[in-house]
Amino acid sequence: MKTLVIVAHPNMKESRINSRRVQELKKYSDQFTIHEIYEAYPDEEIDVKKEQQLIESHDKLVFQFPIYWFNCPPLMKKWFDEVFTYGWAYGSKGDKLVNKKIALAVSSGIGEKDFSVEGRYHYTLEEILVPFKTIVNYCKADYQGFIPFYGAEEELTEEKIESSLETYIDFLKNF
Repeated sequence: MKTLVIVAHPNMKESRINSRRVQELKKYSDQFTIHEIYEAYPDEEIDVKKEQQLIESHDKLVFQFPIYWFNCPPLMKKWFDEVFTYGWAYGSKGDKLVNKKIALAVSSGIGEKDFSVEGRYHYTLEEILVPFKTIVNYCKADYQGFIPFYGAEEELTEEKIESSLETYIDFLKNF
């Protein structure tokens, strides 16, 4: 079965990284299902049953999003709140995510050196992503880590974007 890639970007038309990642994923339509939630839910009214069925029909799950105020974009947060429900994702009868492999594909406007104890933000990106790891673990799924893209707001060249795509696709194929 395919890997479901849930993409949450509030302004995909202006995103150079996430839009290019999605474009690259489309070359592997036999392996990945791309689900852009800002496109699917412009009114932010999430069809919970549809989302749950979509997840259930895939072996692996990837959440792709830009780091947005050291978190995910607002619609993704709402998506988690509404889709990962008691009795479905967690709780005594919530078993739909048990052992499902889940990973993150994130992009950050700032550089990797700023995500360190000595850096500007005093935390690593791994530390900032702990809430997502905690959600996955709480649902008894299998957290597979993350693939970052650093420096989207810095001197971003097409070469830097293109050179990152092979690593991105390899990560998604092999986690």
